[in-house]
Amino acid sequence: MEKKKTVVVTGSVKRLGKEIALSLAHAGYDLVIHSSRESQDSKDTCSELRSLGANVNFIAADFSEPVCAAKTFSSIFNSDDSLYALVNNAAVFEGGPFLSSTYAEWQRNMNINLTSPFLISQSFALALGKRHGRIINMLDWRALRPGRDHFAYTISKSALASMTKAMALALAPNITVNGLALGAILPPSDGSGSTSIIDSVPAQRWAEIKEVTDTVLFLLSGPAYITGEILHLDGGRHLV
Repeated sequence: MEKKKTVVVTGSVKRLGKEIALSLAHAGYDLVIHSSRESQDSKDTCSELRSLGANVNFIAADFSEPVCAAKTFSSIFNSDDSLYALVNNAAVFEGGPFLSSTYAEWQRNMNINLTSPFLISQSFALALGKRHGRIINMLDWRALRPGRDHFAYTISKSALASMTKAMALALAPNITVNGLALGAILPPSDGSGSTSIIDSVPAQRWAEIKEVTDTVLFLLSGPAYITGEILHLDGGRHLV
């Protein structure tokens, strides 16, 4: 019987990250899931994943402290010989336009959206050694079409898009690295802005969660000849 592969998904006890983890459990993967702290949500998500037959480890790590977070992940990576893939999903989405952006907002976006994925991906690759594996960086259509709003967030995701391509070169041929640039996937948790967002999407609708999870599964199990690619899943939003 073939040994199950383990996928690490950061930011995976709520919303989209949780849905990705659930889809991976359904597909037969074991999981390492993550949140900034242990909570009832993290306990419930672990129980739900285990009920689907997945072996699950939970990591609590604050990505606003990248070095400490990376050390926590490294200890798990180095003890798991079934390690196969890393999905860098955890992110913060905050901040305003350029002139009103603060240093604190800038640093928080950079730490969580860029520096932590860098250090954790580095630890993942070192732990994998000569074994084959995959990394997916969850991006945003704004990363390829920077605008006026959410300045610090957009720049952090733009840098992550560049890092995706540089990592693909650095980690070839054993590890593929791809990005998934998302558009209107889930309405904001506070219920704001849904109508105006969809008005700008050529597809004129929100994405279905299954469209996201199916794409993640494709990048994890599809052709290993795909690397350094940034795939837009945004209903055509980056075109207008």
